[in-house]
Amino acid sequence: MSESEKKKKRFSMPHAYVIMLIIIALSMALTWILPAGNFEFEYNEELGRNLVVPGSFQLADEQSPVGPWGMIMSLFDGVVEAGDIIFFILFAAAYVYVLSETGALNALTGAMLRKLGEKDHLIIPFFMILFAIGGTTIGMFEETYGLIPAFMIIAVTLGYDRIVGGAIVFVGVATGFAAAILNPFTIGVASSVAEIPLIQPKLTAMRIITFVLFLGLSMAYTMHYAKKIRKDPTKSILYGDPNALAGLENVKSRDEVISMPFTREQRLSLAGFVLLIVALAYGIVVLGWYLTELASLFFVFMVVTMFINKLTLTEMGDMFVAGCKSAMFGAMLVGFARAISVVMDQGQVIDTAVNYLANVVGTLPTSISGVGMLAVQNIVNFFIPSGSGQAVVMMPIMAPLSDLVGLSREVAVMAYQFGDGFSNMFWPTAVATECGIMGIGMDKWYKFITPLFGMMFLLQAVLIVVAVAWGV
Repeated sequence: MSESEKKKKRFSMPHAYVIMLIIIALSMALTWILPAGNFEFEYNEELGRNLVVPGSFQLADEQSPVGPWGMIMSLFDGVVEAGDIIFFILFAAAYVYVLSETGALNALTGAMLRKLGEKDHLIIPFFMILFAIGGTTIGMFEETYGLIPAFMIIAVTLGYDRIVGGAIVFVGVATGFAAAILNPFTIGVASSVAEIPLIQPKLTAMRIITFVLFLGLSMAYTMHYAKKIRKDPTKSILYGDPNALAGLENVKSRDEVISMPFTREQRLSLAGFVLLIVALAYGIVVLGWYLTELASLFFVFMVVTMFINKLTLTEMGDMFVAGCKSAMFGAMLVGFARAISVVMDQGQVIDTAVNYLANVVGTLPTSISGVGMLAVQNIVNFFIPSGSGQAVVMMPIMAPLSDLVGLSREVAVMAYQFGDGFSNMFWPTAVATECGIMGIGMDKWYKFITPLFGMMFLLQAVLIVVAVAWGV
């Protein structure tokens, strides 16, 4: 073995589950290092939520450290708490697996390629725009997880890699979610807590500009990577990875899907796929559905698709199991990621960390306090990955703090919006799920996303400064 090969082996990235266990262990260590403490909460009837009482932080009478056995039990608790997301991923993946095995996805890809011809690269911005619109308006995010496997198949068929397929969905929806114009789960809640109108002419104009800039950056970056690896497959981050095509070995080539016939069963299956997407949108927007109802919807459409393709009952059972098996890596990783918050919550250190970070912002000069808020919100998103959860904890603190340091509450909401949203593409507590669904190591994802996230953070800081200068 050469010296370079030895070096590469020595510094290879640990398995995704090993990384999550290390982070859980570090979270356990924090419960021994940070003092336990809590904020007081009071119920807000208008929002129907418990909000933090500013200035109410108190250290606990006793430390609540989590020991090694408690850390192990947190894995079980994490899986239980994340049960809705886990089963949503399993049911959605099983449905996409059925579409793939019956040839419906290949037929869809072939139809798109025949329509677009040499402009098939436009599939990337087209769908990224659609997902971003869903994120920026109705707060769509986890609901798109089930579509990642389908777009991985489409991306590999087009000559890209599974990262491109995952990025079309995940980066697209995460960008829209973070650069929100109307998102009710983030800026809607944050604006209510900060007691500012959601719709303001100057603020709304700033949000539209922000959405366009960030989406343009995300699409340009993804398309540049896609074009590069299509021209030279060795440029793919996954090149040489033995798992690069795991689960995608039977994906047809571009020429093969173009020449494929479009059978009656495939047309009906794809009609069901379109109907599913319409039902998803209607259920989320009109009926207020979330993961339980959406998982059930995927299951129903999976069974209907099986009947359309005339599968026997035994074949149905085997295909469902195979589909769930393909998603178990990512599904269980969700539970491991949730265990991090379980440990920190049991140790009562989340509020302590939030209080400390908020105090740091209060000591900054006015000229950089807006960027300081942005940095703090990015860090807080590690401790509180929920967008609305972060809003009800941070905004009661940050809104009055912005008054004290001479910033508008609108800027405080913008800093929260950016910090909560964009770091979902970076913190392992969030990306572990997506990496699991995509079937790639977290080291591969970080090679792809780190340059984009760096550019995004700089753009966030610039926009915060512009907002302050513009008097938003």
